[in-house]
This record gives sequence, C-alpha cells and structure tokens, in this order.
Amino acid sequence: MKHLLILTCALFTLAACDHPVTPPATPRPALTMLVGDMAKQSPSGIVGEVRPRYESAQGFRIAGKIVERKVEVGSHVKKGQLLARLDAADTDLSAQAAQAEVRAAEADLSLAKSELERQRLLYSRKFISAAALDIREAQFKSTEAKVQQTKAQSAVSGNQSRYTSLLAERDGVVTEIRAEPGQVVSTGEVIARVAGEEELEVIVAVPESRMAGVQPGKPVQIRLWVAQQKIYQGKVREVAPAADTATRTFQVRVSVVDADEMLHMGMTAGVRFIGDGNVGLLLPTSAVTQHAGQTVVWVVNPKSNRVQPRPVQIGVYREDGVPVLAGIAAGERVVVAGVHTLTPGQTVRSVDSGATR
Repeated sequence: MKHLLILTCALFTLAACDHPVTPPATPRPALTMLVGDMAKQSPSGIVGEVRPRYESAQGFRIAGKIVERKVEVGSHVKKGQLLARLDAADTDLSAQAAQAEVRAAEADLSLAKSELERQRLLYSRKFISAAALDIREAQFKSTEAKVQQTKAQSAVSGNQSRYTSLLAERDGVVTEIRAEPGQVVSTGEVIARVAGEEELEVIVAVPESRMAGVQPGKPVQIRLWVAQQKIYQGKVREVAPAADTATRTFQVRVSVVDADEMLHMGMTAGVRFIGDGNVGLLLPTSAVTQHAGQTVVWVVNPKSNRVQPRPVQIGVYREDGVPVLAGIAAGERVVVAGVHTLTPGQTVRSVDSGATR
C-alpha cells in the first residue's frame, strides 16, 4: 500500500511537468516623441513669391507698326524715357491735314466777321431788314463754332501723333518685352512691363482653413529660400476680398519692412504668420487619432511604459502638423506612429523618433 501511494504521487508530479510555463508578452515597439516647449509659438508658414508692389503693363494708345525698340528686359528706366516707337507717317499727315483745316476755318471766320460788320452798318442806315442781319449773325456764329471744332480735331490728331512714342510711366526696371521692330500691334496691346524697385512685397496664396486672423496689419516673418539664416519682418498689407475660384485660396500681399539688397523680384520666400499668444503644442498629424468618438493622443506612462488615450483639443490642421490646444503638456511622451492599433493599458517599448516639438 505504501508503494502504491508513492507511485501515485510520482505520476502526479510527472503530469504537472508536462504543462509549459507561458512566458510574459514582449512589449511592442512604438515610435514616440517628447513634447517640447518650442512648439508653443510655432507659427504657420506658406511659400510665396517676391513681387514689386507697383508694376505697369504698358502699351500704345493707337495701333501701328513698331519701327524702334529702345530697351531690353532688365533695363533700368526713368519716368518719361522712350521704350518703343511706332511708324508716325500716317499720324503726321493726319496732324498736318487737321492744321490746314483749322487755318481754312479761321479764314472763313475772318470773312464772316467782315460781312457781319458791313451788314450791321447797312442795317443802321435802314438799307436792309432785321431778318437779313439775323441771317448774317447766324452765319458768323456757325463759322465761329466750326473753328472751335477744327481746333479740337487738330488737337486729337496731334495727340495721335504723340502716341506713336511709348514712354515709361515710372522709374523702374523692365521685366517683360512682348514686341519687336516690324511687328504690327493693336491698341492697348501690352508691349512692356515696368516694375518699380522702391518697394517689394511677398504674395502668398492662403487656404481657406488658414485665413483665421489674417488681416491687414498682422505681423509676419519672412525667410528667403536663398538665405535661410536671415528672417525679415513684415506685415499684411492687403487681403483679397474673395477666394480664387480655381484654387479656393485668398491672395495676401505682405509688405517687407526691413528689405535690403538681398531681396530681389521673383525670389521664393516663406511667410510665417505670427499668432497672438499661445497657439498650442504642435504634433505630427500621425499622432492624433479618434478613439471612442473622441480626438485623442496616446500618452506613454514613463514608469510602466503603458499607453493610454488622452482626449485633446486641437486647432486647424497645418502643413507641418496639428496644434494641440489642450489635453497634453510639454515634457510628456506621445506615440507618433501606428496609433490606430494601440489598446488602452498596452505595454510598449518606446523608440524615440528624434523629434522634439
């Protein structure tokens, strides 16, 4: 009996040894980042182009054939300087004909005046009737009006002759030429563009979602593509009253307050609108997700390495991330990749992404 009891205990011991011990689950690696203070004042940036504030598209006020062009693209011009000239043969002849008509009308007026004076003398001596005198006076007034008409027509013809010369409307630089000698152009066709160099600005297309707070006078920071180390100060000068129908963006013109010789027309510039006060902590868009009907970020507990969803309040999505206005604090660690597969309380192995915002 004693041997049977020992054998039974041995069998139970061997059976217990057949069940393997389950090892603890390996923590899943998770790409994380440490939320930093510098995101508090992170302004939003939009790329634009440096353009002159004043630019004139100039063309002839009459049609004709170009016989001379005096400037090239890049030429610096002064106000009133000749840019191009049309063939003036026909306009000169028209001006001469108009002047001849003026002289003929003045001769007719002189004759009409003499006739009127004689008729008045005859009327005073009762040789003609009042009706005859009235006719002469009417003829004189008609001739006088014709002189005024021909003088006005002569002035128009003279202007047409002067319009054969295209003059610069302002001091500046020629940015575009669209005509060559021998070309026949129509009235108002653009021949050249002259841009003023005294004041430059940056033109940016701002999306509808970024228009909050963008208004004339708002301060901005400007950084040139070719000189990333220097930041220019500027302010919003003009905001388009309506969005572009194709791009759904608003054109915003920004004046450069401290422009220098490094700023040139056509350069690429980044414009950052400076917010009023705290704009939130900027996180990558991949860090923000939806969980249980709420907008959350997954925060890593520094002691247990467990993650929990934290409801947050976010601002408008931007090209460089999304601002979190409330719900997290600087110094906390959040998951920035694969957040859709996490579960509350899950243990992770934090892998630093190298980003600090």
